[in-house]
Amino acid sequence: MNNDRDARADALLNAAKDEDGQRLKIFLGASPGVGKTYAMLSAARDLRRQGVDVVVGLAETHGRAETAALLEGIEVLPTRAVHYAGRTFQEFDLEAALARKPAVILVDELAHSNLPGGRHAYRWQDIVELLDAGIEVYTAMNVQHLESLNDQVRRITGVAVRETVPDAFLDRARDIVLVDLPPRELIARLRQGKVYVPETAAVALEAFFSPTNLAALRELAVETVAAHVESDLRESMLARGDAMPVRRRVVAAIDGAAQSEYLVRITRRIAERRGAPWSVVYVDRGGTDGARRERVDAAMRLARRLGGEGVVLRGHAVADELLAWADREGVGQIIVGRTRERPIARRLGLSFTQQLLRRGAHLELTIVATPLERASARRRLRAGGDKGSRRDYGMATAVTAAAMALSFVADRFLSVANLSLIFLTAVLFVAVRTRMAVAVYTALLCFVGYNFFFAPPRYTLVIANADDVLAVVLFLAAALVCSRLATRLSGQVASLRAAQIRGRALVTLGQQLATAADAAAIREVGARALARALDAQASVLARDAGGALVPVASAPEPFVLSAQDVAAADWSDAHAEPAGRFTDTLHGASSWMLPLGTEAQRAGVVALRFPDTPGDPDADRRGMALAMVQDIGQALERARLAAELEGARVEGETERLRNALLSSVSHDLRSPLASMIGAAGTLLDYEKQLPEGERRELLEAILGEGRRLDSYIQNLLDMTRLGHGALTLKRDWVDAGEIVAAAVARMRKQFPETRVDMQLPPDTVLLHVHPALIEQALFNILENAARFSPPDEPVRVMVRVESGQLLVDVSDRGPGIPEDERERIFDMFHSVARGDRGKQGTGLGLAICRGMIGAHGGSVQALPHVGAGTTIRVSLPLPAPPDDNP
Repeated sequence: MNNDRDARADALLNAAKDEDGQRLKIFLGASPGVGKTYAMLSAARDLRRQGVDVVVGLAETHGRAETAALLEGIEVLPTRAVHYAGRTFQEFDLEAALARKPAVILVDELAHSNLPGGRHAYRWQDIVELLDAGIEVYTAMNVQHLESLNDQVRRITGVAVRETVPDAFLDRARDIVLVDLPPRELIARLRQGKVYVPETAAVALEAFFSPTNLAALRELAVETVAAHVESDLRESMLARGDAMPVRRRVVAAIDGAAQSEYLVRITRRIAERRGAPWSVVYVDRGGTDGARRERVDAAMRLARRLGGEGVVLRGHAVADELLAWADREGVGQIIVGRTRERPIARRLGLSFTQQLLRRGAHLELTIVATPLERASARRRLRAGGDKGSRRDYGMATAVTAAAMALSFVADRFLSVANLSLIFLTAVLFVAVRTRMAVAVYTALLCFVGYNFFFAPPRYTLVIANADDVLAVVLFLAAALVCSRLATRLSGQVASLRAAQIRGRALVTLGQQLATAADAAAIREVGARALARALDAQASVLARDAGGALVPVASAPEPFVLSAQDVAAADWSDAHAEPAGRFTDTLHGASSWMLPLGTEAQRAGVVALRFPDTPGDPDADRRGMALAMVQDIGQALERARLAAELEGARVEGETERLRNALLSSVSHDLRSPLASMIGAAGTLLDYEKQLPEGERRELLEAILGEGRRLDSYIQNLLDMTRLGHGALTLKRDWVDAGEIVAAAVARMRKQFPETRVDMQLPPDTVLLHVHPALIEQALFNILENAARFSPPDEPVRVMVRVESGQLLVDVSDRGPGIPEDERERIFDMFHSVARGDRGKQGTGLGLAICRGMIGAHGGSVQALPHVGAGTTIRVSLPLPAPPDDNP
């Protein structure tokens, strides 16, 4: 039921895409010369008569006058000149087409391979970008260029078609127009010179354009169009909600042999006819050699290009893993290639196909036989592995000879039965280091040597004693079993080692990313981790202020990016897909470009440059690279979100501060201004009538309120500098007693009626601080204490050294501060109902004090006082005194 709902959702989505007008129309022919370009240009002229904005991006007329005549009156975009191999070629200009952006564009020769220097490796990729840009495309191709038909066309015609188009690309086509000619008419056109020049036509008639070949290709073209029509009908029915049968998945089980890609193509065709999803599965038992791994990777890449899914399972029992996965995924059909089976396993019913037939009764099993491909594959494997095989067999022979030599020495001290353990050890030694065939060779060689040289009667293969027969046979069986187990264990250890390396690299990267403070640190960590784990050069690229991608972090050292690398990086960042080396997009680049982030949230590109080795990186390295890049992208996204949250928090705090500032300053600044204005007005109006004493009182009131206003403004300025990080520390060595005395002297000038008791340390205590800032902080604390200390009670200041810290305690006998608000008094604009806070004051003094002391690495805290009152403690670190010696 869920599969039906998903299929209907896909059908509705495809229908919505068609309604958006982003369509692809393919003119499909069975062979060259049937008139695909002519039919495409005729359709374009019809569109133009209807008022549609249609242009020709590229049309190959091949010198045919009737085809070239159809170009008259239609806008033709200029082509792009490409210099290659000493010649100049005209290529389709993708940039010009995107800039022009017509409603419909014609691009001929869909299967064409672009020359080096273009954005994409193939023309069908150019068309994908045009479709993604919202441009409707008309194009043409021959059926032999379809990827899944490549092997079939080669068998029919004997010609290997090198330029192919993925079948998944045809799935994007809304319309496929079959352009057809009977074989006899096509041959007649060929002889008249309407397809090729006479010399080429004569050769073509003898090879490709035979009536039999043309009829077979014609059948393939009809089947392709029929499958597309059936797919359209199925999607239409699903979109309307009509009942459709449950689609069971089709699976190709590959083993990494030479027929793997052939099985992928066959599976695609079968799944397409059934309208079923399909996958390619490989069971990794560990110990896979490099050649087999490359073939598996090639088959998986082909499956993805054809629209399938590649799955790698890990386990020892291939049939068990495959059948268990098939049950979980709802597989209906398994396609396997008939490979060479071991005679013993076949006789015991333990071969792979026999296990599938016996245990997969609920599945449809298709066995595809390709004897020619299998024979050529065995020849290639033997040719490529002769050197390694000779080395392995040579080592096995040497180990067996060493075992025999050791047995001759031990024969004087040990029994014959114990000598078998020496040969068994030799078999295990070889099995752990080589493959199964070499281990079996060693077991047989040790068996013959043990029987001939040591089992009585010696120097003959005859065994006289029946007990010895059992012992020798058991030795051979044990040797074979142990060699098999050792080989399997060696492969599993290699597989686990690779998985452990990948897991360790990802865990290490995760730990380093977790400690990275910002995006720059994340990029540095990511570049180093990629270079170390992949043994490659890594560079992280990000957009600069001008919008260009530039390297911001590289490891192990910066490297220069070519123009192709930069173009690949731009394309990868714009489309959120890999580009450059090892891909089909700008594959001429020297670096592999992997996008960071998603298409919605781009975070840059990772450039990986591997050593110049033949072939692509293996699947483990590619998987590790993709996983690590994904982790780096997620870390950058987390950093971006954290920065946005911090920005929102700061913005909210700023708004709260602004409101509090307006609320506090509007009253606290207005009060002294009102007093000053009132006193000055009185003096102005009644100066001569007022006695001298009253005039002096008014002037003193103006001066006092002015000083209070100046104190408020100074606190605001200090708080602003602290908040914006503009407070500069100009440190100097100064005596702590002098700073305290200066602050007390300032406080006595402002509050002459308040008594201050000081207790200073007997010895000089040097501080490396900004003296004016520390004095201002102590003055704020003293001022706060003086305002609320009773007139008959002194303010006490105690300075002492304790545990490498200078402690300054300022105590008053005021009403005190509630315990739950002792920490909050250092917040800006905080007021309490009682405590060391009066009616006058902005509430900035203690906040500024904490900021100034904190800038020096110290702290300020409010402590309860014995009895009534409050103690404010300032703690400052005591650095090592300066060296007086020059």
